[in-house]
Amino acid sequence: MEQIDPRQLMEVRIRDSLKGIYDPEIPVNIYDLGLIYEVDIREDNHVYIKMTVTSPNCPVADSLPVEVRERIQAIEHVKDVEVEVVFYPPWDKDMMSEEAKLELGFL
Repeated sequence: MEQIDPRQLMEVRIRDSLKGIYDPEIPVNIYDLGLIYEVDIREDNHVYIKMTVTSPNCPVADSLPVEVRERIQAIEHVKDVEVEVVFYPPWDKDMMSEEAKLELGFL
């Protein structure tokens, strides 16, 4: 039986958690929207996430990063989570996955 690499398992759990978080104004998760720019599992299972929001004036610009941090912090073996919100490069619809573009009628 093949062993699952714990780091790969954590990456899958993080991605799945991010896919469970939605911008309340758009019916697509933040991962497929392209709001997650980077996920880095660092030494001692400290997780760094670089993300953005659809607009600096987004009504959830303050609460969305908190939700991301709390969801990822709840994953087994994650020791700490740092979420950095950036506005460069600015988000645009080309950052969305094909599934998100299809869901929102861009394809």
